[in-house]
Order: sequence, then C-alpha cells, then structure tokens
Amino acid sequence: MKQPKSFEEGMQRLNDLLTQMQDETTPLADAVKLYAEAASLIQYCNKTLETAKLKIEEIDASLLAAQEGPQ
Repeated sequence: MKQPKSFEEGMQRLNDLLTQMQDETTPLADAVKLYAEAASLIQYCNKTLETAKLKIEEIDASLLAAQEGPQ
C-alpha cells in the first residue's frame, strides 16, 4: 500500500475500502487484504490527526503567551 498524500486522501481511500468490504460479492481473501490496508490507513489518519492536534496546541500556547505579555 502506498502512503496517502494527505489526510483527506487517506479518508477517501478508507471509505472506498469499507464499501468494498461491505459488498457481499467481495471474496473473503480479498476482504482480508482490504482489512489490512484499512488498518494501515486508520493508523496513518490517527497519527496525522495527533500531529495536527499538537500543532494547534502549540499555536494556542503561543497566542496565550503573547496575550499575557512579559511579566
């Protein structure tokens, strides 16, 4: 599996995989492969969200420090 270029691309691929896994015509062996790819995408998306959360917290801390000014 290639790494998605963005969080949004990862989420779109994840949605596509879920649709394929829910399709009753998908053979079990293929569903297992799709599941493995989905698990990897979930890990990627969670890591990306955590990175974004940390950046937002840093920005908020910086804004708060600027508002308080030197003491």
